[in-house]
Amino acid sequence: MSRIGKRTIPIPGSVTVNIDGSSVHVKGPNGELQRTLRPEVTLSMEGNEIRVLPVDDSPFARAQWGLSRTLVANMVEGVSNGFQRNLEMSGVGYRASKQGQNLVLAVGFSHTVTIEPPSGVVFEVPNPTNIVVKGYDKETVGAVAARIRGVRPPEPYKGKGIHYQGERIIRKVGKTGKK
Repeated sequence: MSRIGKRTIPIPGSVTVNIDGSSVHVKGPNGELQRTLRPEVTLSMEGNEIRVLPVDDSPFARAQWGLSRTLVANMVEGVSNGFQRNLEMSGVGYRASKQGQNLVLAVGFSHTVTIEPPSGVVFEVPNPTNIVVKGYDKETVGAVAARIRGVRPPEPYKGKGIHYQGERIIRKVGKTGKK
């Protein structure tokens, strides 16, 4: 039995959920999301809760059970509260700024790097070395944050680069001089 799959998903008052077979459509104050789930799981509404159940007892159906429950729970959480990822920049001269909706990064290249947000994602720059990626789709927010981090990942010798807030960068010892 899946410990995650057994839990029901509470639906806040501001969120509406429509289930049509294996397709689920969630609409809330932040936006709306739609996803088609695998046929190995079924969805049912019980009052103001959603229950996800496997079709049979096969290992693949049980694996999809917990995954599907988490995907639907993230959809409900996203349209009601939203998600955010915080990124930090460390390095001399590394800075971020916004030009309109776009994020402009100066990270040691001979040029600046401009990143356009996909629909449903908003960038915030509280100070020049911090970036906040906000949105209602957890998958998209994580993918955009990973793309920003991939512009200049942290290097292990000095720790310069773009990293997630709270990420631990494993440092290496540099070369030693001759004696």
